[in-house]
Amino acid sequence: MKLGIVGLPNVGKSTLFNAITKAGAESANYPFCTIDPNIGVVSVPDERLHVLGEISGTQKIVPTAIEFCDIAGLVKGASKGEGLGNQFLSHIRAVDAIVHVVRCFSDGNVVHVDGSVDSLRDIETITLELIFSDIEMLERRIMRLQKALKSDKTLQKEMDFLKSALAHLEDNKPMRTMELKDGEEDFLKEVDFLTNKPIIYAANVSEDDLASEGVDNDNVKAVREHAKSEDAEVVVVSAQIESEISELDEEEKKEFLADLGVEESGLDKLIQAGYKLLGLISYLTTGVKETRAWTVKVGSTAPQAAGKIHTDFERGFIRAEVVAYQDLVDCGSMAAAKEKGLVRIEGKEYIVKDGDVMNFRFNV
Repeated sequence: MKLGIVGLPNVGKSTLFNAITKAGAESANYPFCTIDPNIGVVSVPDERLHVLGEISGTQKIVPTAIEFCDIAGLVKGASKGEGLGNQFLSHIRAVDAIVHVVRCFSDGNVVHVDGSVDSLRDIETITLELIFSDIEMLERRIMRLQKALKSDKTLQKEMDFLKSALAHLEDNKPMRTMELKDGEEDFLKEVDFLTNKPIIYAANVSEDDLASEGVDNDNVKAVREHAKSEDAEVVVVSAQIESEISELDEEEKKEFLADLGVEESGLDKLIQAGYKLLGLISYLTTGVKETRAWTVKVGSTAPQAAGKIHTDFERGFIRAEVVAYQDLVDCGSMAAAKEKGLVRIEGKEYIVKDGDVMNFRFNV
């Protein structure tokens, strides 16, 4: 899973990125300090791995990972080359989902590129730049299709879709809000719309607003209301707090968050939102050598899950031994789980569930 962090300059993007990846991207109180997209790979916290590791006497724990891409601050006119221009829009095309950091705190020491804090205006600025980029790309595609239509009339339905999409974008609406007609889903998949990417709004608040999830913060309220119209996720974070806890070990981090009245870090909330938004789950494998988490799409079959480990596993799939995580923990060992009949043999049609502990049999 690759998440692209976007937002206006000085909203806390790079501070948040630094904190959650500890990658040390430059962060400064002026626009465009991030010139190239910074990449950081983050392990997904999963306490189940350590529990399974204890049961199996495992030598190595391998969590699954998320890639974060910190994309330089966009400004009004970016799609026409303003600020650092169009090159950053291309970086967004490479991600699975967008984390749009929205400033919801006031601080006279941190300048705002537009002179004041207004979450809806900031969201609109970024959204419009992505819309303008989609329109430009779509107009070129329509021109090419018009030429092809002269010799192939079967392309008319695709043309109708593209023109409907163009009208939707020109109404300043992102593609993720467009209602599709029968058969248009396939056409949509063929076009790499920036505004069709799943989006998480990260409302960046002060320490004072973090414990309450910004319930009394008008800017956070506005972000939540806007997100409903797009069926988007909202996560309330404090980039400054994330920066502080990134320097602590796990126990210190838990104590620090508890003192603030906060149950989860911003990173944990972003990961959960990302998994939910992209329809992802994790299954687990465990043994003496390694206990590991693997990420798959909701609805994946056992052979597809096996293919995450190695393509040979999917190609030569015979069967899978499956036990629910909690059943295995309750039994205390795989042998005990088998004695109680809790380890099942599943075939090619089995749909993997989150927390399944799996062992694959294959023959190539």
